[in-house]
Amino acid sequence: MPYEVFEHTADVGLYVTGASLEELFADAGHGLMSLIVDNPHDIRQTATVQLELEGDEIDELFADWLRELLFRFETEHLLCAAFSIRLTDGNRRLHAECRGERADWTRHEPGTEVKAITEHQLRVERTASGWEARVILDI
Repeated sequence: MPYEVFEHTADVGLYVTGASLEELFADAGHGLMSLIVDNPHDIRQTATVQLELEGDEIDELFADWLRELLFRFETEHLLCAAFSIRLTDGNRRLHAECRGERADWTRHEPGTEVKAITEHQLRVERTASGWEARVILDI
C-alpha cells in the first residue's frame, strides 16, 4: 500500500511511499482523502483543478501540498480521486492536476476531521527503493 495511517498521541500520522517524488505526492493526496472520507473510492472525477505551489525545501513543499488540498476541501468541499503531479525547478515547484468532485454527503461517508497539517516529525527522504514521507495531522 502506498500510504499507511498511524496513531500519534491525540493526532494521526500518514506514512507514504512512492517510486518517484511525483508518485509520493499523489499517494499522499490519496492518503489525505482516505482520512477525510471513509469511502474515497466513491469520489467521482467530474471536476478538474489546477494547482501550483512553491517551496524552498521538499518537505516544506510536501506539507504545503497537503495543506492546499485540505484548504480546498474546507473552502470548496473538494474531494479528489486522482492526481497528476509534475515537479520542476529542482523539485521546488509543484504543478498538479486534481480530479474529483464536491463532497456529496448523501454518497460520501464522513471520515476524520483533519484540522491541520503539522510540521511535527515531518520528513521526506530518498530511499533505496524511491521516496518516503511521514507527516502528522492535527485532528
